[in-house]
Amino acid sequence: MSEAIDLDVREPAPVRVAVAYHSGFGHTARQAQAVAAGACEVTGTTVELLPVDRLDDAAWASLDAADAIVFGAPTYMGSPSAAFKSFAEETSAAMQDGMRWQDKIAAGFTNSGAMSGDKLNSLVDFALLAAQHGMLWVGLAQQAGWSSSTGSVEDLNRLGSWLGAMAQSDNDTSAETVPPATDLRTARELGRRVATVAGTYRRARADERLLSPVSR
Repeated sequence: MSEAIDLDVREPAPVRVAVAYHSGFGHTARQAQAVAAGACEVTGTTVELLPVDRLDDAAWASLDAADAIVFGAPTYMGSPSAAFKSFAEETSAAMQDGMRWQDKIAAGFTNSGAMSGDKLNSLVDFALLAAQHGMLWVGLAQQAGWSSSTGSVEDLNRLGSWLGAMAQSDNDTSAETVPPATDLRTARELGRRVATVAGTYRRARADERLLSPVSR
């Protein structure tokens, strides 16, 4: 006789994406908003923007509850801003208390005044932070733009980054004007990919639990 399996047919809870970021002058905040907008385009996703320099207990609880966390900060002197580094050190409590962020999806984005500005170093810092928490890193799946004689500054992923999304903002220009639209579109693509991967991963884990042998 086959054994009946109780299927839960309730509407699934939304996939939760948290964007944990610091912005010194507003430029990186616009990049964070673009990431959030991209994630919101994926059906069944909710997004929270969490400035890491003013997290309260509710915000920390949101990070614990998120399916995915996207880290973001400006690159100052070749590494993430001091405010983000302070936040990163504070996350050690989540690691030491039972690896609370293990198996969450993670990604990252950064902005600087120079075209390079050693932004890659900041993305590496974010990826290492995620690795220490046992998180699963998602990069940017876009071909490099502005990389041929027919390319242009308007190309998606014009700065040619894959570990995460990069943006460039002229130091003497306000956040109302920069980062340029192409960098914000690139950030949006990252947000969309994070939400898609987080949803796929959560459904796969749910199916795995459903199909596992019924204990006797």
